[in-house]
Amino acid sequence: MTLLSRRACLAGALGGVAGAALHRSPAVAAAASDDLAVRVTNLSEPVLCAEKDNIDLRFASPDVRSCRIQAVHPAFIGSIVADRWAPDFTSCDMSNDPSFTAKARRVTFFESTEFWLTGYAYPSFWRPADVPFRVGDRVEHGLHVVQLWMLHQERAEEILVIYPPDGYWRARPLPPAHMRWSAYGSSFLVGPVEVQERPIVALREISFDPASRTFTIAFAGGGSATLRLTAIDPDRQILDVGFDRSMPGQAPFAALRSMYATEYNCDVARTAWRAPGAKGWGESPILDWKGADATELWAGRLVASRHNTSAPDMVFSHFSKGPPVAAKP
Repeated sequence: MTLLSRRACLAGALGGVAGAALHRSPAVAAAASDDLAVRVTNLSEPVLCAEKDNIDLRFASPDVRSCRIQAVHPAFIGSIVADRWAPDFTSCDMSNDPSFTAKARRVTFFESTEFWLTGYAYPSFWRPADVPFRVGDRVEHGLHVVQLWMLHQERAEEILVIYPPDGYWRARPLPPAHMRWSAYGSSFLVGPVEVQERPIVALREISFDPASRTFTIAFAGGGSATLRLTAIDPDRQILDVGFDRSMPGQAPFAALRSMYATEYNCDVARTAWRAPGAKGWGESPILDWKGADATELWAGRLVASRHNTSAPDMVFSHFSKGPPVAAKP
């Protein structure tokens, strides 16, 4: 499977966590000015193919030990009447993409009344699947994608996915009340970002703790990170990330990967950022943005697109030298 066709597969494919704090508390808001500023570099480039991840924002700082990543429904979510999520391969040429074959299969790691975790091996993928995935004493090899599901209003909702071969993640909130489903959109990387034909994070192993809803990811070059599902509801999903050390060789510690062909055919069209000491937010069309030092960054859309219409905006914030701080009411 190619990176381009990953989007097509995802298109088909609450207890204590629901309703947890989705906004900064007064104490956290007062401390916002103390958030660490990180360098965000924009390596995006224009393309014609709507299924290529041409949006590439990379986050770097030698001091970061934690951050927060949120998937938030777009501002226009309430106005969506007809959603669109089918892939658009117009002007896409995937004939030269690498492909490694495998035996298709499905596994279920665990299942509770609220959450369950499943993994899939596809018939082919653009990288070999050799990253072991562990839940308790069970270890599975050769998986291309692992999906976290939850039960919401008597429906199964896929809320978070990780691709072990290249380290890509996708997240989405629960669907809003007037919709039975919402789309995935942008991807993100957590860990030392490097380029192996395209940006990836090379992983040595992944494990998941169902009790704390925490993924532990060990990097191929050393070091590790945790990614915890802190909160989810029909507005947003909050993920808190912690790193055990700085990235090697001043590598980025995270990246946003998305697509933009035109404003009516995109998953991300604009960005807004909060610069250290600034009196207000900066805003820019995504391809025009030159990058900046930022304590918080939003990437998303202000008008509906024909591509993954309901896909969430992404927010990166709470950059800190300390460990992750859980969201509070």
